[in-house]
Amino acid sequence: MDSPRAVQLPQGTVEYREAGSGPPVVLLHGLLVDGTLWRDVVARLAPGFRVLVPELPFGCHRLPLAPGQPLAPPDVARLVADFLAALELTDVTLVGNDTGGAVAQLVAAHHPERIGRLVLTPCDAYENFLPPMFRPLQLLAHAPLAMDGALALMQLRPLALSPLAFGWLMRRPDAERVDGWVRAMLAARSVRRDAMKVLRGISSRQTVEAAARLRAFDRPVLIAWAPEDRFFKLRHAERLAADIPGARLEHIDDALTFVAIDQPRRTAELIAGFAAGA
Repeated sequence: MDSPRAVQLPQGTVEYREAGSGPPVVLLHGLLVDGTLWRDVVARLAPGFRVLVPELPFGCHRLPLAPGQPLAPPDVARLVADFLAALELTDVTLVGNDTGGAVAQLVAAHHPERIGRLVLTPCDAYENFLPPMFRPLQLLAHAPLAMDGALALMQLRPLALSPLAFGWLMRRPDAERVDGWVRAMLAARSVRRDAMKVLRGISSRQTVEAAARLRAFDRPVLIAWAPEDRFFKLRHAERLAADIPGARLEHIDDALTFVAIDQPRRTAELIAGFAAGA
């Protein structure tokens, strides 16, 4: 991907990376990771698409937003919609993973004007926002010093790669990327402040309501799911596929939540074929 670019939005300055040319594909990452999650997928999509990866205010971004900026998931969805508008993107294939998948649902449900297609990889949906194992993060988000201490422990690589942190999100944990995420989390308290605001604003009502609105979504939807995912069960994907008219469900085998890391070739092939109308 290119060096980071920046765009000024009503919420503040948002960095993003871009590669390739052609129809636009926008990739959304989840909490406590950054756009490097998609690195291997971007390399495969760039020959045929204009691929953009915004750095969402999820705790690994470099530029904090304004202190008074609300950042509940619906506010982040508005930020994504404003990002698409600022770059004058239309007929966008919007792809989400993990928390970014919840945001993608909210964008499609409430700000569909620039969306041409929606791709959901393993992500929060319905009542599973957040998955039970991650809900203690919402408690920590009300205690900044405790959150700082918990994140500082992630500097111990074995802990960061354990099931208590990133270990169960990847079939083959990528230590280099995880180290980068931990460094980014610890770089500035203002960045952690943004992530804590997102965590405090999460409610399963948001994804339940979005799913209900998506029953009237009239654009193509691909649900590309890892059947072995421990946090985002296949039944959630099957329920989405049944509720969203015309949605197509595909499996990404030998992968967990971070399909872009575990199976970048399969993930990119599914996105590319879908974005091209196949």
